[in-house]
Amino acid sequence: MTDMTAEQIRALPLPPGFRGLPWIGMPPLVLSKRYLQRQYKKHGGVFKTRVLGRNVAIFVGPEANRFVLQTGSDNFVWRDGWPPNFIELLGESLFVQDGDNHRRKRRLIMPAFHRESLHNYLTIMEDITQDYLARLTRLSEFRFLDQNKEFTFDLAATLLMGSDPGDERERLSQLFVTLTEGFLTLPIRKPWAPYGKALDARKELLAFIDQAIEKRRKNPTSDALGLLVQTRDEDGNALTNDELQSQTLLLLFAGHETSASLLTSLMMMLPQYPEVWQKLRDEQSTLNIDGRLTMENIKQMTYLEQALKEAERMFPPVPAGFRGVVKDCTFNGYRIPKGWTALYMINGGAHYDPDIFPDPTVFDPDRFSPERNESGVPFSLVGFGGGSRICVGFAFAQLEMKVLLSYMLRKYTWDIVKKQNLGTYYFPTLMPRDGLKVRFRSMT
Repeated sequence: MTDMTAEQIRALPLPPGFRGLPWIGMPPLVLSKRYLQRQYKKHGGVFKTRVLGRNVAIFVGPEANRFVLQTGSDNFVWRDGWPPNFIELLGESLFVQDGDNHRRKRRLIMPAFHRESLHNYLTIMEDITQDYLARLTRLSEFRFLDQNKEFTFDLAATLLMGSDPGDERERLSQLFVTLTEGFLTLPIRKPWAPYGKALDARKELLAFIDQAIEKRRKNPTSDALGLLVQTRDEDGNALTNDELQSQTLLLLFAGHETSASLLTSLMMMLPQYPEVWQKLRDEQSTLNIDGRLTMENIKQMTYLEQALKEAERMFPPVPAGFRGVVKDCTFNGYRIPKGWTALYMINGGAHYDPDIFPDPTVFDPDRFSPERNESGVPFSLVGFGGGSRICVGFAFAQLEMKVLLSYMLRKYTWDIVKKQNLGTYYFPTLMPRDGLKVRFRSMT
C-alpha cells in the first residue's frame, strides 16, 4: 500500500533481474527452487523475469508474501494470473473469483467446512480409511503416491460429490485423472488431444455432479454437497447449479491432489527420520484411543500437526501462487506495472529461509512446537495460502490426513524400497519421481 501519486510511482525503477531474450524471455525452468533462491539472495524480496513472453514480478520471503496475500492484495486478481487451461477446466469457482463476489461465495461454502460439519464427516472418513488400509495390507508392495491419490479421491468423491463405492467411483477417478492431465498441455481441442480429452472428462464429471445436486435438492443430506445445496446468504440467495458444479469440481481438485501430495511427502520422511516416527507413535499411545476416533482425539494430536506443518514447509504441494497485476503498485522501492504477472514463491521461498527456519533442509517437526515457534514470523508458512484467501478446505484436509495417519501410526509400518528416485517434481502438485515405492505391513 502507498500514498504516492501515480506520477511518483511511474518514476520508480522496475525490480532488478534478468528478463531473458526479447519477446520470449526465460524458459519456465527459471522457476526452479534453486534458481529462485539464488535470485532472492542476490536481489531481495522482489525481482523480475519474463516467462513465455509474460513479464513476471517474483515475490519471495514473508514480507513479500504478506504484500501479495494481504496488505497489497487490492493490486492483484487471481483470474489474470493463472493459465487459461486451469480456468476453463476448473470453471467459475473460488479459484478465479475476486472481491465481493469471492467473499460472498466463500461465505456460502464455509458452512460445509465448519467444525460441526467436519464432525459429521468423521465416521465416513474412518470407514474409508479402514477399507484403504486393508487394501494396502493385501497389496504389500506399491507406490504410495498412487494409493494416496485413490484414498483422497475416495474421500472427496464421497463427501463432495456423493458418489458410491465400486465401479462408479473408479470411473470418476479416471475421469478426474484425465481432467488434470489437461492442466499442463497445449489447448488443442481435438478429441484425440490431451486437452480435448480433459474437456470431455470435465463434461462427464459435471453431469454426474448435476445429478447429485438434484438428488440433494429432493432429499437433503449432511455431506458437503448437501450442505452446499442448502446454504443461503444473508439475502436468501443460494448457489446456482453452475456455481455448485464449479465449486464442487474445485474442491474435489484441491481436496484430492494436495492432500495426496502432502501425505506422500510425510510418509517418505518418516522412515528416514525414525526418531520422529517413534515420537508420533508415542503420542498416539498416550491418547488411549479405543475404537472410534473423536474430534477431541484429533485435537490432542499436536505433534502430528507439527509433523504435517513441517511436511508442508519442506514439500509444499504447490510451488507458487499466481496473480494478475491490475494497477501499478510498489514494493521495496520498486514499481510493479499493471499488466504484469505476480508470483509469490512457496517452494524455496520463506519456507527455506535459514533466518526463519534454521537448518531448513532438516526435517524437524519440533520447530513448530510452542517453545520454538519458528513459524511465528507472519506469512512464513504459506503452503495453503494466507490472509483472507487461505484454502477453504484446509480444515477438511487436516482432518482426513490426521485420521489416516492416526491409524497408520498405531497399527502399520512400511519400508522404502531401495534403488528408486526420491527426488520430487511438480505435475501439477509435488510428487516423488518414482511414486515412493514401499513395502507395507501390519504391526499386529
